[in-house]
Amino acid sequence: MTTSNTGDATDDSGDTTDRTGHATDDTGNATGTTATEADAAVRAELARLRDSIDNIDAAVVHMLAERFKCTQQVGHLKAAHQLPPADPSREAQQIARLRRLAENAKLDPAFAEKLLNFIIAEVIRHHESIADGAGQVTGATGE
Repeated sequence: MTTSNTGDATDDSGDTTDRTGHATDDTGNATGTTATEADAAVRAELARLRDSIDNIDAAVVHMLAERFKCTQQVGHLKAAHQLPPADPSREAQQIARLRRLAENAKLDPAFAEKLLNFIIAEVIRHHESIADGAGQVTGATGE
């Protein structure tokens, strides 16, 4: 940001704000928006986008909670039938499937795989815990 002898300020993009706070383009013509109005518009847009992000985050948390309810049921079923907590074949299928979904959604497949691996590790930990608990109570499924 530089300031001229007239008090006008110029940012790195070449846009100028004159002494009265009015934005001007690179030819010195007023753009009709004061810096304060632009700041308010930017803040409003940031708030709108952040509200959307907050809503999406809430949906993600609720979806993960629903997913873990299902995986808990799987863990109880596996424990009741002495099946191993991990299923490497199923996990590989899920990773490949999620990578394809990520590519179609224009999301980095490597990121999607890391996320799923994190979730799978937590599910396996839950399944191991359920299996340990199921072995302690005769005839119980751990529910």
